[in-house]
Amino acid sequence: MYNLAQLEEVVKVTVEEIAFSGCIQLYQHDRLLLEVSAEWRNRAEQLPNERHTRFGIASGCKIFTAVAICQLIEQGRLTADMRLRDCLSIPFLHFDPEITLHHLLTHTSGIPDYFDEDVMDDFEELWKDHPVYRMRSLQDFVPLFADQQMKFPPGKQFHYNNAGFIVLGLVVEQQSGMDFTEYVQKYIFDACGMDESGYFAADRLPSNTAIGYIYDEVGSWRTNIFSVPVRGGADGGAYTNGPDMHKFWQALIAHQLIGKEMTERLLSAHAHCNDDEDYYGYGIWMTRRKTKPFKFHLMGYDPGVSFNSSVYEEDGMILIITSNEDQGPYIITEAIESVLYPLHTTEID
Repeated sequence: MYNLAQLEEVVKVTVEEIAFSGCIQLYQHDRLLLEVSAEWRNRAEQLPNERHTRFGIASGCKIFTAVAICQLIEQGRLTADMRLRDCLSIPFLHFDPEITLHHLLTHTSGIPDYFDEDVMDDFEELWKDHPVYRMRSLQDFVPLFADQQMKFPPGKQFHYNNAGFIVLGLVVEQQSGMDFTEYVQKYIFDACGMDESGYFAADRLPSNTAIGYIYDEVGSWRTNIFSVPVRGGADGGAYTNGPDMHKFWQALIAHQLIGKEMTERLLSAHAHCNDDEDYYGYGIWMTRRKTKPFKFHLMGYDPGVSFNSSVYEEDGMILIITSNEDQGPYIITEAIESVLYPLHTTEID
């Protein structure tokens, strides 16, 4: 049994040590157990972060793309083992014809990525030749990878891939007849009551939205306005907050977005990642400890953006950490787990 006072103290100390900027919410079922808001959503105006502040969550929203595909599968428009060439009319000349939606959902397709971490480690480098203000639709990303060669045959290994989720978003658009972000807004955000979430353009942010900040090499803060695409899409870039993400997790777990069988498929360990304990489902990570499920989790990191959210299904804990800087949520997650699940964290020391 956790000690709430100890948990609050550990979080307080960690937040201060790393100068965390963002929000932390820990729920158990419907009950909010812990909440912390720190620093500024707008540094120039000294506007504080608070419970309903919206934050970018980068790749944390790949789960929305996966849910959208699963909804279309349930409707009979797609199947998980359907080949990409049979559900998308865009000709990717160098793609293996046997790539399936399952491969794309699990990062095992082998297609080239527009941001390949084996080749580059600075996301900002991408936009030197491709201005971020032009990246407003899924189609805008296609030229960044469409003519490149496969990295490996489909299904042979796990390799995290943003382009794969761009392609899945294009499938959603073609099969639904809707813009990807409109589809997610209607069939996921609105369906969950996520009234404060959306794929907002960086040059049209609504009120109470955190500006992303980067601490640069000259020792000062600058915004990430020139460091990330102006509008997010199927591989990342939505904005949300803790209360809305809590609504999403509850709806997913309660099978309100997709049925029980499809939810179980989404949450199954389809691919073994590089870490011995980490697996990947459809748009979601999962961690096992001593072969037992420990948590499902999402994470997203871009310049000026960091996000972690975890579900500890055994006892109904849901943790959501949003930040408008590029570090913090992972460290805080570890600190919280050291109090809530000491046996789990000491097992791997």
